[in-house]
Amino acid sequence: MDKPVVTSPTPKTITRGKASAQTIIGRILTYVVLIVGAIVFIFPFFWMISTSLMTRGETGLRVLLPKVPQWVNYMNAWKQAKFSKYILNSTLITGGTLIGLLITSILGGYAFGRIDFKGKNFLFGLFLATMMIPESVTLIPNYLLIRGSIIPLPGGTWLNSYWALTVPFIANAFSIFLLRQFFAQIPKELWDAARIDGADHLRFLIQIVLPISKAPIMTVLLFGFTGSWNAFQWPLLVTSNDKWRPIMVGLWSFVTEAGPETHLLMAGAVISLVPILIIYFLTQKQFTQGIATTGLKG
Repeated sequence: MDKPVVTSPTPKTITRGKASAQTIIGRILTYVVLIVGAIVFIFPFFWMISTSLMTRGETGLRVLLPKVPQWVNYMNAWKQAKFSKYILNSTLITGGTLIGLLITSILGGYAFGRIDFKGKNFLFGLFLATMMIPESVTLIPNYLLIRGSIIPLPGGTWLNSYWALTVPFIANAFSIFLLRQFFAQIPKELWDAARIDGADHLRFLIQIVLPISKAPIMTVLLFGFTGSWNAFQWPLLVTSNDKWRPIMVGLWSFVTEAGPETHLLMAGAVISLVPILIIYFLTQKQFTQGIATTGLKG
């Protein structure tokens, strides 16, 4: 009777087994880190929403969930903080800022990405250098400019006006840089074909470049909307009354007035956050695509 042949594992098989085990362990550790990170980031939002639905007594007891959700907190916060006025102001300010930002970013990005002119690289380098300057450094010069201390302005000063809250933010280097990188990747053959048809740069930009640039443009809009809607320091500096103050300044005023009404403060915070979440979920696909397709060469 023949004895069964026992084959010993080869070094190659052992190596593959070790590699497979290491891969599984690596994946488990990756998922653990991601889950922990997700909990760390999500918990503040969960606590904010949960607290906004509590009674004043429950906020003092530090409970995690309300016994009975108090949806009336949102109505009370809306009325006490006069959020309708502040949200209207933020909507008008954000709308004007985004219109100006689109115009300057598209034209500036196209000029740097598709047009050759003397000193282009040097000027573009200066634009990028401005991204490294802290906002606090430019705060006082911008304030003096808006006040009319540096150059004369229509009306003498723009303090407590719509223009002070929009004009300083209708252009920024990051948006121009983002669109410039995308415009620079558009094939030169499209421009050559457009030139044969008699198109100039403006017609080429409107009819060809913009229709294929929806993703990066939506990215610029999302960043611009978030920055303008969340603006706090500058509006607080250039306004001294509620006529043009946006939602974040209104929320700050409500915090100082409401005192220990933590449940109402959290309800106000949720109200101010809702528009940003809506805009993000509506533009999430275009935002991700814009970041992925906008390379860093050029």
